[in-house]
Amino acid sequence: MCLLNGSMVMAQQTPAFSEYNYNPFIINSAYAGLMPNTEATLSNSGFLNTVEGSPKSFAFSFNSPLNRGKVGVGAGIISDEIGVTKSTSVFGAYSYKIFFDFKDDRPYWQIYSPGVLSFGITAGVQLYQDNLLDLGITDDPRFSENISATIPTVGLGFLFNHSRFYVGVSAPNVLGDRLASEQDLNLRNPIYGYFGYRFFNNRFQDIMIKPNLLLKYENGAPLQADINLSFSFRNKFELGTGYRTSSSVNLLAGIYLFNNLRFIYQYNLALKDSPLGNIHGLVLSYKFGDGYALD
Repeated sequence: MCLLNGSMVMAQQTPAFSEYNYNPFIINSAYAGLMPNTEATLSNSGFLNTVEGSPKSFAFSFNSPLNRGKVGVGAGIISDEIGVTKSTSVFGAYSYKIFFDFKDDRPYWQIYSPGVLSFGITAGVQLYQDNLLDLGITDDPRFSENISATIPTVGLGFLFNHSRFYVGVSAPNVLGDRLASEQDLNLRNPIYGYFGYRFFNNRFQDIMIKPNLLLKYENGAPLQADINLSFSFRNKFELGTGYRTSSSVNLLAGIYLFNNLRFIYQYNLALKDSPLGNIHGLVLSYKFGDGYALD
């Protein structure tokens, strides 16, 4: 949403992605190359919304390891739309990793690197547009023309991944609007922090329980938390649920096909009679090489 006060424009830079558990790269560049093979992910949420102006988001990204996994590279495009506000970001990412010789007791079918400290950086550009004329307000000069801006972006990320847990912090755009083409633009830029744990037992290696927490902070806005819990069976299928503070209850179901494809369906059930309604989301990922489901 945009809030106008004089000639100042305030806006949220990025949507609250529900699919971050299945595509962490879109919020943290340090994730690039964490897996042993290239992964490409396409996601879309809000595509079935019938309420005019309701949020819609689209993202496509890929990331890949290089130099025996010590380096990761990737790129992505994110499009977000709510009301008359549209934002499209294009970025490239680079990560560097330090490996530790920790004991690796993960289940055999899990393919992540178990002892990695990763640092990431992104560079890109954001195209921001407010189509204020579509609102049809004719007696206020602040709504007399559309707003369009090009904003160079630089992001930073940190990630530590252990066989049992992971923790990360990221800022998608540390520059803010300092280099924006529109001088009276003032964007709020989020900082993400997340933590997750993996419960598994060597006697029951086919099942993993994964609670996780995502925190999103923006200056001038309430702290937002996503609390989620999912169950995975040998990278064959997943079920999960979660809660987003003062916003929605989240449900998901996923299935892995032909070893290389992963399909996730998400449903955000709005709370407090939100006028935006409930939101459907889809995430489709393809992992090259051996894929996800290792036998």
